[in-house]
Amino acid sequence: MEMLKKDIQYIKGVGPKRLSLLKKLKIYSVEDMLYHFPRDYENRSISKKIVELQPGDQTTVYGFVVGKCQSTYVRKGLNINRYLLKDATGSMTITFFNQSYMKNKFNHKDYLMLYGKVKGCPKGLEMVNPTYEVITPNETPIKEGIVPIYPSTEGLNQKQMMHIQRNIVEALENLDDYLPEDMIKKNKLCSLQFALKNIHFPTSLQQMKIAKYRLVFEELLLLQLALIKIKKKTIKQQKSIPLTMKDGIASFIQGLPFRLTSAQQNVIGEILKDLEREVPMNRLVQGDVGSGKTIVAIIALYKAVMNGCQGAFMVPTEILAEQHYTSLKQLLEPMGIRIGLLTGSLTKGRKQQLLKEIQEGQIDIIIGTHALIQETVNFHRLALVITDEQHRFGVAQRAILAEKGDNPHILVMTATPIPRTLALILYGDLDISIIDVLPPGRKEIKTHSLIIEEKERAYATAKKELALGRQAYVVCPLVEESEAIEAKAATEIKEELAATYFVDYEVGLLHGKMNSKEKETVMKLFLENKIHVLVSTTVIEVGVNVPNATMMIIENAERFGLAQLHQLRGRVGRGDFQSYCLLIHNNKSKIAKERMKIMEETTDGFIISERDLEIRGPGEFFGVRQHGLPDLKIANLFKHIKVLKKVQGQVEELLQEDPYLMLEQYPLLREKLEEKFNGFQGT
Repeated sequence: MEMLKKDIQYIKGVGPKRLSLLKKLKIYSVEDMLYHFPRDYENRSISKKIVELQPGDQTTVYGFVVGKCQSTYVRKGLNINRYLLKDATGSMTITFFNQSYMKNKFNHKDYLMLYGKVKGCPKGLEMVNPTYEVITPNETPIKEGIVPIYPSTEGLNQKQMMHIQRNIVEALENLDDYLPEDMIKKNKLCSLQFALKNIHFPTSLQQMKIAKYRLVFEELLLLQLALIKIKKKTIKQQKSIPLTMKDGIASFIQGLPFRLTSAQQNVIGEILKDLEREVPMNRLVQGDVGSGKTIVAIIALYKAVMNGCQGAFMVPTEILAEQHYTSLKQLLEPMGIRIGLLTGSLTKGRKQQLLKEIQEGQIDIIIGTHALIQETVNFHRLALVITDEQHRFGVAQRAILAEKGDNPHILVMTATPIPRTLALILYGDLDISIIDVLPPGRKEIKTHSLIIEEKERAYATAKKELALGRQAYVVCPLVEESEAIEAKAATEIKEELAATYFVDYEVGLLHGKMNSKEKETVMKLFLENKIHVLVSTTVIEVGVNVPNATMMIIENAERFGLAQLHQLRGRVGRGDFQSYCLLIHNNKSKIAKERMKIMEETTDGFIISERDLEIRGPGEFFGVRQHGLPDLKIANLFKHIKVLKKVQGQVEELLQEDPYLMLEQYPLLREKLEEKFNGFQGT
């Protein structure tokens, strides 16, 4: 196992430049590189002459570049670079869409190996955006047979990635397996050494599948064990303050200016029951956008205060903190409950005064951003901690806030709908409650998809809403390259809209490159209707409540996942007015059409999350950070649900036999689990 811990810089083929690029991919050690799995494979064992090609073929082709690149700028966001490729039997076109760096990439008479799908075009046959390699006519390319395709970064091509990976794989010898032998036999798993060699360089697709099964199994096994360990650590020998006083809860609920839904009543019942126990509550409340999670949190906080304790409510943004502060003051201050608001923008004097009041117990409920977890914040008697929009806080941040009290009860809330089967895995350390009924009277958001040529209709509709005194969001396309490019795109769209469609209105801008204060200022102006149209990147996705905003326009909607589109749509429809979501898309693919249709047909976040998971898999479904958990490197929680069930059975059996993995066959598994557990804790 020592080789796995070796620094990647000492591997042949890794110089200073490549080292910095590998670090961008979070590859620091040999083990990191080995577990940087191919995202796909291409079977290039068969190649064809150009004359043999038929539309639909997925194959390898060799040929010479003839002449220069034909470069065409069609419009903003679309450029095309074409080359002519010839072999002894004929010629074909190779086309690169939206890859400006391909202009003049090849020279006349360069000999290429291409792999891709062949399609018909007006001039005969073409390959669009193929994988390529410049080789010499007599060279046998590295990329023959079953070829791994790795996630990479600009400046690090597939040939280089393969070269580094091959140097590591060829040096793998006598690798210790941390899964015990009887588990390997029982579950028909290959050895770790076989798996790591054949996931990267299989000689057959069957070998790759055997290797993949082993690696999926081990990843899910470690995930389950680590989550159980977190849960054990959370509840082990801990005692919380039991909040047994029930006086006033029923009359408080009766006195609310609205009736609770049956789903809210059920969830509140579960929470109140948890709070009365000595064991700390660890509960996740999942509720779709607008389902009424906040009142559930308020009732739990009310119970904490009625028991002579304090409650803390942590949210991701100052705007959201202020919104919750206003809601709590209206409902709880008339009952003599003291509410405080702690955010980063407080003056030094006000902050010190507030910290003193919190420590001395003069504040009953404190609402705030991550400022709540700073060392200077000390509580008098903290019994309940609530975090809203859990995916914005890691496990570690949640734990820091919990440590401010004596094993306080913990309530975690999220508006990101997750299929229940998946939530049980991802939040293995929490009990789960679901609010799946919307409050009565809430108008359903009317959703329509429009092709890009109908864009003017979308903005004409928005102008009608603005004329009625309403407000609108315009969300910019998702750009993968960088936040800076995304910010530039948002700025350009804002300037274009301000000079054309919305010349009579105030147009604002919000993007990730702005600092917190700038973002808060813009959102405040929008909340006060001093900005009428807000052009934004996806930073608008969470925790903004502007009841007067009735129009959501999403540009290039095909670039977003369903769950994300649903979250963005949830920014409107929060007031008494009919609201609309218009999805402008520029994609005629089957999946894009299917996504748009789903969005038009349902506003149920749980149905949407199931479909999103099915279409895209969990990696994209959860975005860059998986709700405080490390990314899964090879397992797909949707596709591998059968493997997961097998793993869960194995884990149950394993822990019944040896709850702390102390038997002599488990030292390497215990060590590996500790690594995974520490990774979770630090996320």
